[in-house]
Amino acid sequence: MQVITTNYRKNIGWSSPLPSADSPQTLVLVFGASSFASFHEPFIELKEKYPNSVIAGCSTAGEIFDDLILDHSLVVSITKFKHTSIRSYATPISKAEDSLNTGKDIAAHLIEKDLSSVLVFTDGLLVNGTDFAKGVNSELSENTVVTGGLAGDGSDFQHTWVLVDGIPQSGYASGIGFYGDAIRIDHGSQGGWKAFGPYRRVTKSVNNVLYELDDEPALALYKGYLGDMAKGLPATGLRYPLSLSDGNSDKSLVRTILAVDEKEQSLTFAGDIPMGYNAQLMYATFDNLVDGAEQAATMINIDVKPSQEVLAIAISCVGRRMVLEEEPGAELEATLDFLPQQTKQIGFYSYGELSPYAKNGNCDLHNQTMTLTTIYEQE
Repeated sequence: MQVITTNYRKNIGWSSPLPSADSPQTLVLVFGASSFASFHEPFIELKEKYPNSVIAGCSTAGEIFDDLILDHSLVVSITKFKHTSIRSYATPISKAEDSLNTGKDIAAHLIEKDLSSVLVFTDGLLVNGTDFAKGVNSELSENTVVTGGLAGDGSDFQHTWVLVDGIPQSGYASGIGFYGDAIRIDHGSQGGWKAFGPYRRVTKSVNNVLYELDDEPALALYKGYLGDMAKGLPATGLRYPLSLSDGNSDKSLVRTILAVDEKEQSLTFAGDIPMGYNAQLMYATFDNLVDGAEQAATMINIDVKPSQEVLAIAISCVGRRMVLEEEPGAELEATLDFLPQQTKQIGFYSYGELSPYAKNGNCDLHNQTMTLTTIYEQE
């Protein structure tokens, strides 16, 4: 397996020449600013250079290139596999209520007896990530690893895109299937956020929309905690996600805001807000989040020779970037410190991350985590 990475900026072009690596076993991953939705020149170049390859990716709230965070750019990895077959499928999604069936549709079109893993990207504003993950899981066996993320749009929350036939399209979700015994895909996901303040009961919610906490309007309560920062919602809410627990297990969910509705006094989140759950606000410090990124990397167990190349896909929540603003690349340095020296890392800041909570488990929606996926081939 061969991995080459590059990036693209308007008025500058590619940071390095595009390699000659086109084949049906080549995966071209592209993550870029939402503004590229109307600027297709680099995508057309990629399609012309790699007509037989799988080209996939999505928009971001910041592009990850090794240990750097870029804006207004594209980051690209070109991975040519030796022993692994790949296939992609994209399908429209027009509203959150379609999320379950969208996930099912993607998985059903990719499933084969030798399917090893699936990498998924979806519109970040029109999807309920919880239902999307459930839909994918329902069609696949538990030993099929599923990871990926929800596309971002900086802190604007206006529109996101997913690549469809190599061109940015809003209102889509996509998946890439990896087939065969040679591929090795591992994952790790950790947060670093801490809960604070009183528990409040979710007393009214519908899917991923929260209406009431302790029988009081959710938006009014949330604004009370944020004070002057409430003027910047939904973006400022990324600094204070919700922790949700059912009181019967140690497992907790973290949910981040996608939208607010002043008329309904409601909050829309990236995933489900179950009725009856306990909710607490969360906060994080710089050190907490860097520690979380390190823990995500240590969850990954890679046994490779120095000659074996590794691709790491880092998907981190945009709220983490806001907290890490004084040195945002610190969590990316932390992940690379715990991965093999020959690892090449690209990725994006997202509106939600998708991976199992534990090894050999079903895919779940995460918020406010550093979620890593590593890909390499066994020689």
